[in-house]
Amino acid sequence: MRHLEAREWIPLPLKEVHAFFSEAQNLEKITPPEVGFTILSPLPIVMRVGALIQYRVKLFGFPMRWSSEITEWNPPHDFTDEQVRGPYAVWSHTHSFREENGGTLLSDSVKYAVPFSWLPGVALVERFFVRPELRRIFEYRKVALRQHFNLKDSDEHHGSLIFS
Repeated sequence: MRHLEAREWIPLPLKEVHAFFSEAQNLEKITPPEVGFTILSPLPIVMRVGALIQYRVKLFGFPMRWSSEITEWNPPHDFTDEQVRGPYAVWSHTHSFREENGGTLLSDSVKYAVPFSWLPGVALVERFFVRPELRRIFEYRKVALRQHFNLKDSDEHHGSLIFS
């Protein structure tokens, strides 16, 4: 099992930042275009425990379907989506929101495992392909969020991305 932690401070109120993430269709806005992220579920999706979201993505150029279920929903503080069907053996993503320094600290905790991780060499696939791709997606997301919220380069900015 691998773990990714991402943090980003956004100089806006918690309710505004959480409201953006509460609308599933906004995920398309913060995902790199080459991932080909398309929601297949009818919109709007009512976010709640048990909500299923189906979408199509391209990973390393290969199109595939991915389904997630909202397993925790505690607005405006956090929610968790878990893969029901998709490319990972395990994918659990907790999004957390906390008021901090007059803005919102957005934290992501992703626990994931690649299929067949027990086979020799699969750890190299995770290290040299999966991890860099996740880093690229989260770095894109950081820029897209700043653009969406119309933040300037001069606005205070704090962020980190850690894999373990």
